[in-house]
Amino acid sequence: MPVPLSNLAPLDPLTPQARWAMASLSLTMLIPSLDTSIANAALPDLARVFAASFQHVQWIVLAYLLVMTTLITSAGRLGDLLGRRRLLLGGIALFTLASLLCGLAPGLGWLLAARALQGLGAAVTLPLSMAMVGDALPKARIGSAMGLLGSLSALGTTLGPSVGGLLLAGIGWRWIFLVNVPLGIIALVLAWRCLPEDRRPPSTSAFDYPGMLLLALGLGAYALALTLGDNLLAPLNLGLLLAGAGTLALLVRMERRAAAPLFQPALLSEPQLRVSLLLGVLVSTVIMTTLVVGPFYLSRGLGLGVAQVGLSLSVGPLVATLSGLPAGRLVDRYGAPRLCRLGLLGMFIGLGLLALLPMGSGLLGYLLPITLVTACYALFQAANNSLVMRDVAPQQRGLTAGLLSLSRNLGLISGTAAMGALFARVARPGAAAEVGVEAVARGMSVTFGVAAGLMLLALMMAWVRRTDGSLQACRAPRPS
Repeated sequence: MPVPLSNLAPLDPLTPQARWAMASLSLTMLIPSLDTSIANAALPDLARVFAASFQHVQWIVLAYLLVMTTLITSAGRLGDLLGRRRLLLGGIALFTLASLLCGLAPGLGWLLAARALQGLGAAVTLPLSMAMVGDALPKARIGSAMGLLGSLSALGTTLGPSVGGLLLAGIGWRWIFLVNVPLGIIALVLAWRCLPEDRRPPSTSAFDYPGMLLLALGLGAYALALTLGDNLLAPLNLGLLLAGAGTLALLVRMERRAAAPLFQPALLSEPQLRVSLLLGVLVSTVIMTTLVVGPFYLSRGLGLGVAQVGLSLSVGPLVATLSGLPAGRLVDRYGAPRLCRLGLLGMFIGLGLLALLPMGSGLLGYLLPITLVTACYALFQAANNSLVMRDVAPQQRGLTAGLLSLSRNLGLISGTAAMGALFARVARPGAAAEVGVEAVARGMSVTFGVAAGLMLLALMMAWVRRTDGSLQACRAPRPS
């Protein structure tokens, strides 16, 4: 049963040092999340500037996402060994420098190399921003902090195209990347002054370099399989999927025998972490689906102009941002397991409404379910991240945060590739210059119906781990 708010002791206020530390971590989470999608709006312009095909300029997005996805778990583990604050400062500096190189790029090859370097910086900063919460804040505040960081992560990813479009229209494509330079300098100064010092001396003797290489190769093969070409069932894509699966299976076998493994295979056998990671993949896949399908529905289904589409797409990020901190506070007071299930239930209902949405319901009929989906997404993020990170051992915080970030990135890639391909196959948006309203409605209904099915599966997983005595993931953490 929920504990009445009146029976709970008020939380102690944060110290000024802790507040500034949280501000630093928030900015460090927001900037690389924004760059996940900020270049999307500039791709047509960049194709013209560099006289390149779309297949070539799309790697401006993919280079960043692939490097970040393949190295994010290893970077989290390296932070556990070298020191999280020390490595986070280096990651912020690298990301800022790479952003400067992107903005000054004289050609497409230079830009792709700089974007890959930027992805390396993001692979360091994203997991360590979450891992540092346990070092900078009291345990009772972790839920609120995770809610805020989760909402900022969602805000950055979903708001990226809008921000990129405004910068592109106002001051040119280079500022899509150069805007990170002053923001990165501010984040670096705040982190250097406000984050607590590392409590243990650096050590790299225990780092598993062969494991890092196998993990990067396996995840890279998976990501490439979902992003190369237009046919996910092409022989090359299927071969990459098999190669990725084989590499990851070899990794698990090697880790069981390694003297200092990158991660303990037993770690993934822990129900709390394993189920939370699977839920993270499913939920991120669904959220990316709204970004893929939503613009088509608004522009071609409802006939909205560019400005109206941009404003409509900003509703979701705004709701996620406003919901993040209240969601975290609810998690702190009522417990993560219950609110994890509640968030999944709300997302299932919202996506079901979108799948059944009649075209005559207009813009309001679209925005109301999207508001429910994004608000419940913020609630799930706060609960799921808190559930995993609250009681994790200090020496495993970086690795665990890296795994959470990895699950999110795999979901973003899967949502973009698989769900985008599903919508394209049903609606056939590329078949003609103008797509009929009925085709868009059919594509939206089928795609969001599948997304609702994924959320039903997630809800069943969360419910099973609640009722199965052998699974502890949805139980409230034991008091320390």
